[in-house]
Amino acid sequence: MQRLTGQLSVIVDNIAKVSEVATPDVPATSHPLPLENVFRPDVVGQMLTVEQVLQNAPDAADGRFRVTAILGEEQ
Repeated sequence: MQRLTGQLSVIVDNIAKVSEVATPDVPATSHPLPLENVFRPDVVGQMLTVEQVLQNAPDAADGRFRVTAILGEEQ
């Protein structure tokens, strides 16, 4: 318990130091560098045909991937 009291004292002292230099004319920040979105624009590109998508599938039926049944369903 005494160790935690000492650690808490250090934390409170450090908060007091930050409070001394924090001024109203300095805006609060969550990150030291400005952040910006780096994603590309969302545009429709060339799409694969159903045949291209299924060409390497281990099993397919009716234009869909065929997989083993799960959750107790019949196969």
